[in-house]
Amino acid sequence: MKLYITTPSPYARLCRIVARERGLADRIEEVVADPYADDPGLMASNPLVQVPALIADDGLPLTDSPVICEWLDAHGTTGPRLLPPEGPERWRVRRLQTLAHGALEMGVKRVLERRRPESEQSPSWIDRWTRNMHRSFDALEQALPDDDALDLGVIATGVATTWTGFRHPDIDWRTGHPRLVALTDRLEARPSFFDTRPS
Repeated sequence: MKLYITTPSPYARLCRIVARERGLADRIEEVVADPYADDPGLMASNPLVQVPALIADDGLPLTDSPVICEWLDAHGTTGPRLLPPEGPERWRVRRLQTLAHGALEMGVKRVLERRRPESEQSPSWIDRWTRNMHRSFDALEQALPDDDALDLGVIATGVATTWTGFRHPDIDWRTGHPRLVALTDRLEARPSFFDTRPS
């Protein structure tokens, strides 16, 4: 299998972590692509030329990190399932995952806006996205499970906090969020997280 990535991408990191946690890393070739250069391999896998993109064993191209993560989880060979197949626990995990993805989405918009010429940037939108990120972290702090179980929601939360520190050092997500701090510190010590740190 091939997984098209960029090393700073939090969405690619999610898939890379799931592949490692579910025992699939040795079956996947991670291909660093340049989406802005219309990388041919990536374009053939995803017409939007966005990472991540996975070429499965049977040649099926999969895009969008939640879809890829669910596919990897379903085909994993080690460790427990990261997304329960049904029932209330599935929706709890999905809710956490969605909150974390929301924080990431706001952060990515903020990055892209700041790449525009200063005269074209919108301070009001940057402010709105920043406030949305803070609200997302407040909600994640409240929604975290009480145990140390690993699931897709917990993984997405750890990826969101670490990426925010990497891309937005001006956003203080740690203050007032002791559970998020403890979770992030614990997750970043795991091999799957350590091996995929953004760069």
